[in-house]
Amino acid sequence: MPDEQMAGAGSAPVPPGSASGVPPVPHRPLDPIDRSIMRLLQADGRASIRSVAEQVHVSRANAYARINRLIDDGVIRGFTARVNHERAGQGASAYITLKIVQNSWRTVREQLRELPGAAHIALVSGDFDVLLLVHTPDNRTLRELVLTRLQSIPEVLSTRTLLVFEETDLLAPGPGKPAGPTITED
Repeated sequence: MPDEQMAGAGSAPVPPGSASGVPPVPHRPLDPIDRSIMRLLQADGRASIRSVAEQVHVSRANAYARINRLIDDGVIRGFTARVNHERAGQGASAYITLKIVQNSWRTVREQLRELPGAAHIALVSGDFDVLLLVHTPDNRTLRELVLTRLQSIPEVLSTRTLLVFEETDLLAPGPGKPAGPTITED
């Protein structure tokens, strides 16, 4: 396998036992090197094995084995790009809270997955049941999504929309924060 590619890159493995009804495998404790590898890959999922190994001060074989173990254990679920939604034509973002009919979570979740621009869905506790993050081209599209699509789902009892005015990417390099790993030519 070329040094620039991680095993399983682009795939999202299913954690052992999660979908089959079998109890999940107990969590293996992560050491400081594992945590450093995860931080580096969160900052740059395209970093080479060599680059990761150099930055955490282990051999390439050790880094490769650790990354594969983190993937196999379901700690790393896949590799993705962090998108600037505004520059990608999705300038309106909102968190939408939903109150839903009791015991309808699975049905509602499947319908929310189909919404254009849905980025994150969470079942939560508190004054509402579901927290949904959406990105849309503009406020008109957001309005249509809420008033037409969301409120037409029979199990959705009410919604509240919280417009996002500004976001801060905590994984992006910033003042006093080191830049992510660099991809090396191997």
